Amino acid sequence: MNIIVCIKQVPDSAQVKIDPQTGSLIRAGVPSILNPHDHFALEKALAIKARTGAKVTVLSMGPDQAIAVLRLALALGADEGVLLSDPTFAGADTWATAYTLAHAVKKIATYDLILCGQMAIDGDTAQTGPEMAYHLNIPQITFCESVDSDGQQVIVKKLIEGGHQIMEADLPVLITMTMPIDYAPKYPSFLAAHQAQEKPISIWKAGDLEADSHKLGLEGSPTRVSRIFPPAGRAKGEMITGTAEEMAAKFVEILKKESFIK
Repeated sequence: MNIIVCIKQVPDSAQVKIDPQTGSLIRAGVPSILNPHDHFALEKALAIKARTGAKVTVLSMGPDQAIAVLRLALALGADEGVLLSDPTFAGADTWATAYTLAHAVKKIATYDLILCGQMAIDGDTAQTGPEMAYHLNIPQITFCESVDSDGQQVIVKKLIEGGHQIMEADLPVLITMTMPIDYAPKYPSFLAAHQAQEKPISIWKAGDLEADSHKLGLEGSPTRVSRIFPPAGRAKGEMITGTAEEMAAKFVEILKKESFIK
């Protein structure tokens, strides 16, 4: 059984700020991490590997430094990694990203199950996984909290409004994983990280994929981000003190001033 897990290196969203002059993200000094939803998907793939002996390949697209998250995945137990890194890929929206990743999957050729995180925390679109399934013409099941497979079928626990749904599908299939609120990612030991340095990572350029170059990167992206800006800050609240009667009178006065009451 062959499993491909799509992972992404993202800025730690808790530390990202926006330049008020340019409207662009300030990435300098902001650490990059493995996208948490992808981390969860990887752990589920490795759990299947532990039970079935499956091969796990991790696939990512990004600049050369994204190799760090591939090394982390290999240290956690993945078998090999593939990084798509080429200036041609820059500026890709979710559609162009999915198109590129799908062609990388076709180059890998041998796969039964593809796992993706529900979304990346630097975009929150939840589009890339489903769009990959479209390009590959395979079934998809989204928003799954658990996944298991015997090499012939997959069974998942899918999050739906008001509860869960248990679903089965024949392989090949693409699954997007959504992590629980209390999820705590696992990290490798120093020894595992050291041993992972010997595992193979392939770096593919645009020319290595049998893809239409006009559908890659910014040129192949039907959407454009025109502006990024932080939400306007709220005015500081006013604290009211005094007796209950005094505070009630002050509150009524404020409501009248703001024309909420007459």
